[in-house]
Amino acid sequence: MVPDSHQNPPSITVYYDGACPRCRRDRARYEKLAGSRADTICWFDITGKDDELRRLGIDPRLALTELHVRDADQRIYSELDAYILLMRRVPLLKPLAWLIGLPGLRPWLSRLYHRQVMRRLAGR
Repeated sequence: MVPDSHQNPPSITVYYDGACPRCRRDRARYEKLAGSRADTICWFDITGKDDELRRLGIDPRLALTELHVRDADQRIYSELDAYILLMRRVPLLKPLAWLIGLPGLRPWLSRLYHRQVMRRLAGR
């Protein structure tokens, strides 16, 4: 379960694929929506950082296929849990975080997400 955000949430680290144009656009879009809260997020480009990812307990291959986020307590969240944690930090995205967390939608959204990621990786 993903914890709810606080009034002034502590920093989190988002592990993203900086070699992916769509991932960079998604990051920029998120930072714009986050406004003043954008500075509470550390963006870590996973490109060429396999050893560092392994030290953190993140499989480098999974890092390419699932978003990973580390919270202030050093817990790692992946896939939809990572998106929920990230979206809860932005008031405009909180309803979407709630929606993707619904048990009935979650498996379907997970399959859709993985299908899109595999399509993106196949194009490299």
